[in-house]
Amino acid sequence: MTKVKVYVTLRESVVDPQGIAAQEALQTMGFNEVESVRIGKLIELELAGTAAEIETRVTEMCDKLLVNKVIEQYSFEIGEVAGK
Repeated sequence: MTKVKVYVTLRESVVDPQGIAAQEALQTMGFNEVESVRIGKLIELELAGTAAEIETRVTEMCDKLLVNKVIEQYSFEIGEVAGK
């Protein structure tokens, strides 16, 4: 099994109300150096197959289910083989 981490974030053109709220809260707490916050999600998968097969399948999964391509963008890392 190979571990894959998929990072999903809102597109730059999409307002991130959760990020704005976090930024304001951090600044209220005295973290005035925080200029911007964007909040996303991490999806961890374990798959079988070659690196090329995994890359193709993860792209399909993201395009068909895991990511709303209208407002989100994604990237992923194919990690090491998970020992079980």
